[in-house]
Parts: sequence; C-alpha cells; structure tokens
Amino acid sequence: MQRAVQAGRVSRIAEPTLRRLAGYYRYFRDLQTRGAVSVSCHVVGDELALDPTLVRKDLESISIVGRRRVGFAVAELIAGIEAHLGYNGLNRAFLVGAGSLGTALLGYKKFKQYGMEIVAAFDVAPSRVGERVGDLEICHLGALPGLAREYQPQLGIVTVPAEEAQQVADLLIGNGIGAIWNFAPVNLRVPSEVIVQNEDLYRSLATLSHRLVMKHESAGS
Repeated sequence: MQRAVQAGRVSRIAEPTLRRLAGYYRYFRDLQTRGAVSVSCHVVGDELALDPTLVRKDLESISIVGRRRVGFAVAELIAGIEAHLGYNGLNRAFLVGAGSLGTALLGYKKFKQYGMEIVAAFDVAPSRVGERVGDLEICHLGALPGLAREYQPQLGIVTVPAEEAQQVADLLIGNGIGAIWNFAPVNLRVPSEVIVQNEDLYRSLATLSHRLVMKHESAGS
C-alpha cells in the first residue's frame, strides 16, 4: 500500500483505492482539458460506473473535501492525487528486457505524467543491444552497474523471461534500486525493504477468459 502524508501524519491507502485514484486522475485530467472547474461525486460516479459514496470516501482518503452544491475543484483533485501518488516527482527507472513487452513500455510516452522516466534499457541479445527505441539506445546488461552509479535510479522494470527474472532482480537491487515493477510470471525473492509490484498478464488473461466462458454459457442457457 502507498503511504500518504497529510499535516505531518503518515497514513496508508489501500490497494483498491490506489487503483481507483489512478483512474480518477486520468478522468480529472481529461475534465481539465475540457475546461471543467468543478465536479461532483455523483457525476464522477456516473462517468466511471462507481458508487458516489465510494468516490467521496476515496477522495477523502487524500484529504480532499468538496463544497456543498459546488462539488470538488478539479485542479485541487489533480494536485492532491499527484502529491499522494508521487506523480509530482519523477522516479528514474531502468528497464531490463527489451523484447516485445519491454519495447512497448519504452514506447509509452505518458509515464512521465505518472511520475516515472525510463532513463536506460538493457538486454543481452546481440540483436537488441545497440537498437534505438525512441530516445534510448538499448545497452548490454553488463553496463548496468556503471549507469546505475551515474543515474542513481529508484525503480527497476523487469520484462525478461521467468527463468531470468530473479537474477535480474538481484542485479537491480545490488545496484541500489529499491522498487521493482515485475512483469515476469514469477514471485521474486527480495529483501523486506524492497518494494515489488507484480503485473501478471497470464492471471489477468485467465480471469478474462473465464468471464468470457461464463458469458457464452449464460447466453446459451
């Protein structure tokens, strides 16, 4: 869970709330580009298919309070979410594994908006090393320690096959990285002080496939 600081106190935001806050952030940014100044919980709930009471509780978790008959100030909502989710800072990231998934992540231009900048990418395949993806040239994995001393990254992104993921994680941690975004389908063994966020695409696909099967069975009954 993410820590939130308000008036010198440290609280924790539950994982489901964090995920919804990220969705709110995209929505509020879109509202702002359309010129909206304020928005109510009921409008947010209708637009995002959420209970307005849940929306209000989520926003109160980051100490944002609306005004009666006016709602919430959109600019204040954006600033509050940025502060609590760390979007107003910029974490430097190393990506290891410049295959299809890694290349796709390197090509995503909006990570900076969400507080992360990929400053270096690595692979060991001769066909990948030296290739340019956007503004970055893929480096050999052996260059990681030297570049870590130069960039002092906070975050490591692991997009290698499962059998290579633990070794890559060890290398990242050994070079000062304290948080790992893991896309490999394996549970990493890391020290207690290291943060790991797992993104298991296979589990998500299994859930989607099961729901699709249930939908077909329901339609056929």
